[in-house]
Amino acid sequence: MDTLSYKTKSAKNTEVERRWFIVDADGEVLGRMGSKVATVLRGKHKPSYTAHVDTGDYVIIVNANKVRLTGAKLDDKEYLSYTGYPGGQRAINAKDLMVKHPTKVVENAIKGMLPKTKLGRAMFKKLFIYAGAEHPHSAQKPEELK
Repeated sequence: MDTLSYKTKSAKNTEVERRWFIVDADGEVLGRMGSKVATVLRGKHKPSYTAHVDTGDYVIIVNANKVRLTGAKLDDKEYLSYTGYPGGQRAINAKDLMVKHPTKVVENAIKGMLPKTKLGRAMFKKLFIYAGAEHPHSAQKPEELK
């Protein structure tokens, strides 16, 4: 009896082919856009996805200052940070953070959707966020992410 042996193909770091995508955040809902971007950064959109290898692509987000938050999140959502000193917990709501650092809102949303490991930090390094419409990555010929 002839047995067929099927092997699961596991991607290697050297074999991964990375592409560049661009996302226009103008009018996009933050969470919905963030989950799509996190999927591309992880590489889950590829058939060659391997959990222990960074198979993701590069993503450029432009117009991050025009991203949309639904409901009352703009006023109610708080971002907490801690200075390390007693009584050093700081809170800033989404509206104030959008004025001060418009890219931080998008950055926090996507970072929270990635693994909290060395691999997740490597995936996050492939994300580039810009508040305006211009970006310095035109040489990479990024494609529009649907």
